[in-house]
Amino acid sequence: MKLNTKLVMIMLSMLIIAMLILFVLNQFSQNDLVQEIQDSSTVVSKAIQLSVEDLTSETDVENSLLTDYLQQARHKGVNEINIINNEGEIINSSDPAQVGKKREIKKLEKGLKASRRGTGSGSSLKPYDLVVPVIVGDEQLGYVQINLLLDNIRDIQHANFVRRLVATSTVFLIGIFLTIFLARRYTSPIHRLASGVKNVSAGDLSVTFQVESGDEIGELANNLNEMVAKLKEREQLEKRLYQAEHLSKVGQLASGIAHEIRNPLNYISLAIDHLKSEFLPTTPDTAKEFNSIADTIKEEVRKANYMVLNFMNYGRPLKLRLQEITYPELIDKAMPLMEDRLKEQRIEVVREIPDDLPAMRVDPELMRNCLCNFITNGAQAMPQGGTVTLGARLDREEGMILLTFADQGVGIAPEDLEKVFQPYFTTKEAGIGLGLAITERIVKEHGGTLTVESRQGEGTTFTVKLPQAGRGAEERV
Repeated sequence: MKLNTKLVMIMLSMLIIAMLILFVLNQFSQNDLVQEIQDSSTVVSKAIQLSVEDLTSETDVENSLLTDYLQQARHKGVNEINIINNEGEIINSSDPAQVGKKREIKKLEKGLKASRRGTGSGSSLKPYDLVVPVIVGDEQLGYVQINLLLDNIRDIQHANFVRRLVATSTVFLIGIFLTIFLARRYTSPIHRLASGVKNVSAGDLSVTFQVESGDEIGELANNLNEMVAKLKEREQLEKRLYQAEHLSKVGQLASGIAHEIRNPLNYISLAIDHLKSEFLPTTPDTAKEFNSIADTIKEEVRKANYMVLNFMNYGRPLKLRLQEITYPELIDKAMPLMEDRLKEQRIEVVREIPDDLPAMRVDPELMRNCLCNFITNGAQAMPQGGTVTLGARLDREEGMILLTFADQGVGIAPEDLEKVFQPYFTTKEAGIGLGLAITERIVKEHGGTLTVESRQGEGTTFTVKLPQAGRGAEERV
């Protein structure tokens, strides 16, 4: 329901409620007033009847019935009853002090008129005189004068006024409280939306606007969520575009420096081999030291050459030469390249491979590079030495082979887990951050997936899913 519709319905509801309350109170007041007038008319009629009987009576009654009746009629507003003859003399009255007094006949106005005499009773209302002529046959015998106080009617009107005032004030108070409630209800979401928009403008795209209603505010929250989602998509597109541009520049750099760097590296490696074969010292101790230095130089040359290859391989499409090979055979090809280094770092490689594990259809050279990356990363995470466990199992339902690489190292921080496969991301002082990025690319080119789990201080486990032979990627040339 729209906000405008809600406000209009609330105003109409308040108006209808107020009208209904005033109508009901008016009906009750009218009923009370009519009943009071009927009761007063009955009392006045009775007083007139008694006065006529007293006026037409031929016997002189010492104690008039008027005095007795007046005691009963006072609560209905009858203050005094006088019987006046044609000469204007009060011949009988509910007040004995009035008997014998004169009234000017010409000044007696027939019907109900305001009295010129005060009541003397402290009443807040002006008294009224009701003068009724008494005619028997064709002869007028006199007049009956009844002094009335309309206090009861005044009280009814006053009570009705008070009830209307209370009812109207109550409706207005309810309206005020309802207005305050609605103001808080609708301004609070607006403040939250404004705060969220402020955070989004500051660059926080993790903000989510809660859709709490179906009115304009809810529609605004929904539109803001869509806006944030589009901003996230745009940010991701910008990141991918930046990454693509960066990789393109890296590819250009790699092609430019490949020949400039690899040729000197190859010459240095060949020169070291030549020196070892032609100029080997004759002294055993000197020869041992010479071989150690030469091997160290070759190792550093190999590392530099490997970095250049990483640049070149990541900047160009991969060409897979698939062959069927078992996992133990693949490990046997990779281990000789790292045995000496792992021994120096006190790293032990443990195999947990079932005997019935089927063969895989992979590119042996590329997968050997992947194994070397996993084992090297595990060794670097354990500077004091430890164990790298190579596990494997077959998922028969999916037809996939799961290879695991678990170390006992320092682990990866939770905020870095999503970044480990990004190019150029590294937490090491020496490294360019392409090893795991290239490894993930190789695994995906084989139709597999690569995931990582890690706990700081406990270790890291990489899991590779590869199709078994007969279900993998086709050979690419």
